[in-house]
Amino acid sequence: MITGEYHNSLDEKGRILIPSRIRNEIAGNTLVLTRGIDRCLWLFPTDEWTKISQGLMESTSLFQSKALMIQRRIIAQAQEMEIDKAGRINISPALREYAELEKDCIILGIENYLELWSESEYRLYLEATEPDFQAAAEELGDLIKF
Repeated sequence: MITGEYHNSLDEKGRILIPSRIRNEIAGNTLVLTRGIDRCLWLFPTDEWTKISQGLMESTSLFQSKALMIQRRIIAQAQEMEIDKAGRINISPALREYAELEKDCIILGIENYLELWSESEYRLYLEATEPDFQAAAEELGDLIKF
């Protein structure tokens, strides 16, 4: 299980260090990197990516415009990245531009995948979604009993 919030910097070559705690939870040394929703990048261990991409392809049709949009923006953009000996992955210029990654970044562990955010974009996202978060938490209170 991959969890936690980590603050790391993107270097001048577009590489970011994957924290050792996360690397220890990943089978192998490869992550699949793709566009996420909300201007972040998604990083999946290869086995999780296989499940996601196969599920998307099997549940959609080439004749559905919304399905094609998802396939083009998420599946077509996906890149396998090997974690180097220093624990870093290289992020392509196109994906850095999409997520507005510059220097200060946040990596979020969300159980079976990661999100990579520009620190400033993540802070803006948190502020903008606070009212929705409060409402969602209220709804979950009815569903989840401790």
